[in-house]
This record gives sequence, C-alpha cells and structure tokens, in this order.
Amino acid sequence: MMTEIVYEDADILVVYKPAGLATQTAKTGQKDVVSELKNYLQRSRKEPGGARGGSEPYLGVLHRLDQPVEGLLVFAKNKKTAAALSGQLQGRGEEESFCKRYYAVLCGIPAQKEGEMTGWICKDRGNRAVVRNYPGEGQDGAKFRRAVLHYKILQTREDYGIVLAEIRLETGRFHQIRAQAAHEGFPLLGDGKYGTEEKGRKAEEMGVANAALCACSLEFFHPVLRKKMHFQIKPKNKAFTYFLL
Repeated sequence: MMTEIVYEDADILVVYKPAGLATQTAKTGQKDVVSELKNYLQRSRKEPGGARGGSEPYLGVLHRLDQPVEGLLVFAKNKKTAAALSGQLQGRGEEESFCKRYYAVLCGIPAQKEGEMTGWICKDRGNRAVVRNYPGEGQDGAKFRRAVLHYKILQTREDYGIVLAEIRLETGRFHQIRAQAAHEGFPLLGDGKYGTEEKGRKAEEMGVANAALCACSLEFFHPVLRKKMHFQIKPKNKAFTYFLL
C-alpha cells in the first residue's frame, strides 16, 4: 500500500498521497488511493473485532489531488460525515470551514512577495487546463470558470532562479495551481504538463521528477467529534530540499 494513513477514527481517514499515484481512476490495472483504501477497509472488517458484512466499504471522496502532486487528503467513512465535510468544502458555515494550504516551488522570482492570481479556466479535449484573462466558452461550448488563488513567497533561491511559495485556493478548478502559475510565467518546477522545455531541463538537472506541489496543510471541523482538526506534513519531493523546511 503506497498511501500512508496519517489519522483514522470511526468517521474519517486522513492520508498522505505520494506523487505519481492517482487519487481515483477508471483505468484498468492502474493503482489509485481510493482502491487502496477500500481494500484496507475491507481487510479491517475481517480482523477480530472488525465490522462484518460482504458489501463494499463506503468511502466518501471529498476532494482530489492531481496524479503528479503529493499531499494530504481526507475521506469520509460514512454518508453523514461525507455530507457534512462536503458542506464545509463548499463554504457553508463560518465555524466549519475547510482549509487547504500548499507548498509550491515556482520557476522564476515574482516581483510581488504576496498577492493573488486571478483568471478564467476551462478544461480542453487534451485534458489540460486553459487559462485566460476573460470569461466565455472553450471547446465544445465548455464554460470558462473564474479561478482565484492567493500566494506568499516564503523563501527565494536566486542561484537557481526558484522560490518557495505558500498557496491557498479561493476556488477549486481543474489543475488550477499548476495552470495559473504557468500562465503567470512561473511554472512549477518539475511540471511536465505545464512547464516549458527549458524548465524541464532545469528540473532534470536538479533531480526533480514530479511537479513541485504539495498539499501540506489540511484543516477542517470534525462533524462528529465537534472539534477543529489540523494536519501538516513535510513535502517529500526533492525540489523542496533546496529550501529550509
């Protein structure tokens, strides 16, 4: 099992997803986090004291991470918890807020140390996010949707021309961080889909094989325990070893 369980109780599972593993996929024979966790829950039923029953274990998928991206994910183990956490993700309730923060290594040094990236995103036929500065329609009439993220530069490596940024999403769009950063001229180090050939060579020279993006912090209100939960991890991507974390 490649997925690492960070926390578990009767209602939720918080896990670390490694880069290269899909959160969920329909491709035959390809491993993914959801399948691994369902197998784990099924095995747990067969252990002494485990719940019995032959049906497939319930696992509520609340959010996802792109396959090249590492980081924290939370899953619900029953429908009631899934509904409550989904409400938090959608911004319902002030106290019960769901907050995700990311570390990213960007190629290039932004002029502003803190700010936001705004634009409009649409998914194209090639499974890429297209970003532009105005709304409208894309291929096959698909709508461009507003995308906003907030960033803060934490450290700078001028010798490599890279920065460590903390990112918080205001909207959750397809490939949003990767596509918006590239659109602004600061692609993620190691991102083969949205980076340039030049940046790809830089990543190869630095030994970075995956997009330098990690969902490093996860915070939400536990709907059953009625308390704030906070989890934080240190990225494993080699790109982050160029900074003090």
